[in-house]
Amino acid sequence: MINTVIDSEHTELQDVCLDPFLDLENEIDKLRCSKNAVILAHYYQSPEIQDLADFVGDSLDLSKKAAETNADMIAFCGVRFMGECAKILNPRKTVVIPDKEAGCSLEDSCPPEEFAAFRSKYPEHTVVTYINCSAEVKAQSDIIVTSSNAASIINRLPKDEKILFAPDHHLGAYITKKTGRDMVLWPGTCIVHEQFNERELVKLIVRYPGAKIAAHPECPEAILKHADHIGSTRSILEYVTSYDAHTFIIATEQHIIHQMNKLAPHKTIIPAPGADGTCDCANCPYMAKNSIEKLYLAMANEVPRIEIPEDIRTRALKPLQRMLDLSPNAASQNRNAA
Repeated sequence: MINTVIDSEHTELQDVCLDPFLDLENEIDKLRCSKNAVILAHYYQSPEIQDLADFVGDSLDLSKKAAETNADMIAFCGVRFMGECAKILNPRKTVVIPDKEAGCSLEDSCPPEEFAAFRSKYPEHTVVTYINCSAEVKAQSDIIVTSSNAASIINRLPKDEKILFAPDHHLGAYITKKTGRDMVLWPGTCIVHEQFNERELVKLIVRYPGAKIAAHPECPEAILKHADHIGSTRSILEYVTSYDAHTFIIATEQHIIHQMNKLAPHKTIIPAPGADGTCDCANCPYMAKNSIEKLYLAMANEVPRIEIPEDIRTRALKPLQRMLDLSPNAASQNRNAA
């Protein structure tokens, strides 16, 4: 497993006590200027990080922005595999993430060695891998996809082409149903989307009979079958802000609701519940590891820094670049719009 690089002189940087009177937003702006840095943030980040980022988007949006940037430093506010994608696309740029422990349950569910053994059983299959995986797994793949473009890319493959899809089983099952392709699926799941509860969701639907349900395809089929709209985080955001309804129930990580409230403040947005009827399950514990304080330290000291062995990077670049070449143009939100 590739790890972020921590300079030996700064191993405890994230434990530093900052001056409580320090204007962190102002200091981050200074670093953004002096280091020619760009701050990329996923929709699942905290509102304060979203609001100071240069670009906010889903995995596809952020991959495209990482590929296009002229910045010398990329500060990636998301999880580790996202920072790795930025480094794969920009080997000469400095890529930092706020917290080196910000991983991903889907990445954890697909260890590179186990994946290699699994795919060796299907030598004639094209390996289509969801972007939520490690650089080592990407390096074993033929093409990378996101929830935004997976169905469209798979539809472009020859009908007789055999496909192995990893690591998200629920996304793979949804794409199988949508495209009619019979794919071999790796059995991984996202700990956030796995916890939404159908019984509690139905109770919520009864309480709000006019509400529209929008769900991410990483959700189990029991949740998806109730959805009026299924799509990526950006797709869900666009649906909520453009569809002529007042109340929406959202089955994905609930920090996307921050953007919904900003863009459609007159609408009622309700997070989908977990088994106990609360919405606590909709918080990603890995995304939550990042903070403004850690972002400031990462930019100031340039650690935790993403480094990837060149042989893995070049192999991972091919399927990632293939995804970008096959994906339709999708503009990320800029800082003023976000």
